[in-house]
Amino acid sequence: MAAVLVSTTVNGDAVEFACSPEDSLLAVLRNRLGLTGVKEGCSTGDCGACSVTLDGRLVCSCLVLGAEAQGREITTIEGMAENGKLHPLQENFIEYAALQCGICTPGFLVAAKVLLERNPDPTESEIRYALAGNLCRCTGYDKIVRAVQASAKELRQLDKKSRRKKA
Repeated sequence: MAAVLVSTTVNGDAVEFACSPEDSLLAVLRNRLGLTGVKEGCSTGDCGACSVTLDGRLVCSCLVLGAEAQGREITTIEGMAENGKLHPLQENFIEYAALQCGICTPGFLVAAKVLLERNPDPTESEIRYALAGNLCRCTGYDKIVRAVQASAKELRQLDKKSRRKKA
């Protein structure tokens, strides 16, 4: 089959790549674009390790074709840090020891970021529900939930400070 040429935006940068029509977005991100923070876990959309956002929507990149990225905006774990500074979620995952082997961590972080962008003050139940598509075999979920709760509080405080400066 002929290769498909795709123009898209990844982590804010315009990107072009060629892929086979059957290549998953996960394969393209890892093998063509070198974004190895996106992890392959199950390849069936069950574990969430490959979670990215596609036009702001959380998706398992193993279930999306690379060609479907044409003209769309993708954000991966590599797009979370800004100007070399870790996102508060990343800092709190470290602080709360919410990671061990690291296979699931990028997916949890991307999913948690989507949650906090939509709901800056989630309950514990809302956090657990939002992260239910992500599986971890190492840390247990309590540390992950606590890291997200701490991040939500920190981000709300930063938002308040930012609004005060603008006023």
